[in-house]
Amino acid sequence: MKRNEKYTPLAVKEKVDIINIKGIEEIGYVQQDPMILNSLVPEENTRCRQGLYFQDGKRKVDYVLTYHVKKPSGSRKRSSRGNALTRTLRRSHRAASKNDPEIAAQDLSVDYHEDDKRFRREEFEGILMEMGLELEMDENTKTPGVGFVKIHAPWNVLCREAEFMKIKMPTKKVYEIKQGSNFVEKINSFITKVTEPLHPNVEENRITNVKHLSYPFSREKQHLFDLSDRDSFFDSKTRSSIVFEILKRTKCTKAKYSMGITSLLANGIYTAAYPLHDGDIDGENIDPNDRKLLYEEWASYSVFYKYQPISLIRKYFGEKIGLYFAWLGVYTQMLIPASIVGIIVFLYGCATVDDDIPSMEMCDRRNNITMCPLCDRACSYWKLSIGCATARASHLFDNPATVFFSIFMALWATMFLEHWKRRQMRLNYKWDLTGFEEEEEAVKDHPRAEYEFKVMQKSLKKEKQHKKTEKEKLTCKDRMPAYISILVLMLLMISVTFAIVFGVILYRVSTNAALVMSSNPITRSNVRLTVKATAAIINLVVILILDEVYGVIARRLTMLEVPKTDKSFEERLIFKTFILKFVNAFTPIIYIAFFRGRLVGRPGNYVYAYKSYRMEECAHGGCLMELCIQLSIIMLGKQLIQNNLFEIGIPKLKKLIRYIKSKRPSFQEEEREKKLQRYETDYFLEPFAGLSPEYMEMIIQFGFVTLFVASFPLAPLFALLNNIIEIRLDAKKFVAELRRPVAARAKDIGIWYNLLRGIGKIAVIVNAFVISFTSDFIPRLVYQYMYSPDGTMHGFVNHTLSYFNVSHFQEGTDPHDPMYLGYKVEVCRYKDYREPPWSPNPYDVTKEFWAVLAARLAFVIVFQNVVMIMSDFVDWLIPDIPKDISQQIQKEKILMVELFLKEEQGKLQMLETLVARGKEAKSTENCNTHSPISRSRNHKGSSGSLHSQHLDCEGGV
Repeated sequence: MKRNEKYTPLAVKEKVDIINIKGIEEIGYVQQDPMILNSLVPEENTRCRQGLYFQDGKRKVDYVLTYHVKKPSGSRKRSSRGNALTRTLRRSHRAASKNDPEIAAQDLSVDYHEDDKRFRREEFEGILMEMGLELEMDENTKTPGVGFVKIHAPWNVLCREAEFMKIKMPTKKVYEIKQGSNFVEKINSFITKVTEPLHPNVEENRITNVKHLSYPFSREKQHLFDLSDRDSFFDSKTRSSIVFEILKRTKCTKAKYSMGITSLLANGIYTAAYPLHDGDIDGENIDPNDRKLLYEEWASYSVFYKYQPISLIRKYFGEKIGLYFAWLGVYTQMLIPASIVGIIVFLYGCATVDDDIPSMEMCDRRNNITMCPLCDRACSYWKLSIGCATARASHLFDNPATVFFSIFMALWATMFLEHWKRRQMRLNYKWDLTGFEEEEEAVKDHPRAEYEFKVMQKSLKKEKQHKKTEKEKLTCKDRMPAYISILVLMLLMISVTFAIVFGVILYRVSTNAALVMSSNPITRSNVRLTVKATAAIINLVVILILDEVYGVIARRLTMLEVPKTDKSFEERLIFKTFILKFVNAFTPIIYIAFFRGRLVGRPGNYVYAYKSYRMEECAHGGCLMELCIQLSIIMLGKQLIQNNLFEIGIPKLKKLIRYIKSKRPSFQEEEREKKLQRYETDYFLEPFAGLSPEYMEMIIQFGFVTLFVASFPLAPLFALLNNIIEIRLDAKKFVAELRRPVAARAKDIGIWYNLLRGIGKIAVIVNAFVISFTSDFIPRLVYQYMYSPDGTMHGFVNHTLSYFNVSHFQEGTDPHDPMYLGYKVEVCRYKDYREPPWSPNPYDVTKEFWAVLAARLAFVIVFQNVVMIMSDFVDWLIPDIPKDISQQIQKEKILMVELFLKEEQGKLQMLETLVARGKEAKSTENCNTHSPISRSRNHKGSSGSLHSQHLDCEGGV
């Protein structure tokens, strides 16, 4: 079957006829006058010139498929000199192929490959036409080497698929939405007036008191819907999703194995498949469209202070993307109170730093406390007062207010999730997604192409073994090798992360030892700061690189698992990616928070990481300050570099590369003269890769905000500032940088909610351990209430320091310059609870150590249980479904029942009327059949019977 027998590729100024499709008369489509239709060329029809419609200017393009064209149309428009040169090259190539068998074989292979692709395209497009879709080809575009297949779904196809997909559409029935009591209504109206400047200037976002009753579309009940304007009844989002559903179901069966649109794209038979944007976003004489409105009222940085037009986002991109941006908006709004409280906690630390007795004791130079060396040989003894700045800075984040803030953030996480559930329920009601679970069960996800290919291989293998089986499917036994490989590789990746953290530890230890031996006094005085900052930057760079690597590895592992449906594939991919990226981002932080300074040993019996390099110690002010530095650098670095620069730069770079590859000198000249069609412009945009990267970066950020918030109260503030930019950045990316995604229905955010809830639970435990073991909160409480002579913090620093006799150093570990301080040191101090060298049990842990450890463990247990109980109480106190929404949902059900009851009553009345009319007509016919002959025959009967018959006829009339 030749391609031009089915439809001819469209030239710009050639005559065009409507494609003959199966059953075109049945759907009521009347072919118009060819002369009128042929006159609608792109230069004379604005809508067609924009590429949003077929060449007839009436049928809208609902979807586009692109494929590679071997001979670009641009070559046809070259000058005669260029054509002569091309012919000369072809002749020389043919002559070479005759002389060289290898070139001839290559040409034959390429031609066969192209012919095979063309055959499969023809088969696929033929099936699409049999299913009622209308197609139009365009190879004479200004994009060399790319052919376009434009797809239009006529009315009957839209109705059939909408009924199959159970798409809810608004009916003619309208009812009033009650806001609740008068008091609540007045409060809502007052809030609406106050926040009026914050609302975007779009029609969809305006609050109305009426709502259309929605019902799944049915061809038998078309009278329920307002079909006065069929062109706008199904919007562009719905039309494209319907076409995409048909594309997913359509299979090529004449090849060795069936191929759907996913397989066709994967094998290069088609290069891209996408719906069109509604129009341009800038330029002169642009028709108003939803995309332009979104760009002005949502994607612009000048409207950063306004609410998002969620309803318009849902109308243009679908429910799934609308829910993501609604969730991001709720999360950003909830960060405002968390940021305010975090700033207050930080300011409290700043205000009380001068009153902190332990830091004052450390900064007092009269306390002549000599500390033991921080490394072997190169380091010497040092004065405790050197750590004054670190101790004062630590107080900003290590004060009693941080305990309150940890409790607050645990409750905040619960409040955020509860608030989102209620907001989600409101959107489900507003977007007619109630009862969507039943629809999901009715319309199952189609099997993925890779899954079908594996099943086919399994079937063929059993056929060779002459085994008769029913419909095959992949079992756990079939996937067992993949499961084992995935487990091993996941553990390997996690081990790589641990190895890198250990490498950074060695870097810190070795760099610290090298800088201490520097002859520059400025370098020696800033050793700790230099090592901390550079190590944190190295961690950041490694995390950014491994994030990209782990994303690719997680996808490959999920493909190895061969999930059956796209939904299953997405959930398993999300889980693997989250595990790897979570471990990658938080392993360095967990090390500093819980392990650094605890595996050191003591003077004379140190633990060594490698050869003569000792394990790291915390500064005397504690590891909390170092934890804060690590958190701030990683969090800010990920947000600025990965989330913002990558999101801006990479799509633009890919777009530029794709644009340069497709451009030729003649194409550049045409680009200046003529504007690209809409489907050509969208071809150069970046393909939509799903919402997983967007959700993932926000989930990791949520971890930074909640998990270690006790050590970094300003984390919510930095997250808030990032998200304000992130919303507009994502908006601009979706509207201007990406191809329009296929609208997908969803009633919730799926597995992401479970991950958020899990992080919220883990955050309570992590913060309990941070307060207990990383900060000095518990040791200070124990000292104040158990060991302080006057009930104050005076003497706390001396209480936490133990004594060491310098003569007990191991050989070769004592300081190289013991007279560094100008006097001979006999006893030095180190931070630990151990017996002095003159006690009967020198260097054993003291009773104070066990008392502090018991208090820390008790605090963890009490804190965890109290906060968990409070969180569960808040969860129980706030209902998942707002009361007014539950009432409206119940009201909708009642109205729907009433509507169908009235419809049934109308049908019964109509049926009774028809029956009555039938009886009336029958009785009239019986009266007319009594002719004079029949009367004379029955004249022998009684006069009474004749009289009664006459009365019956009169009554019947």
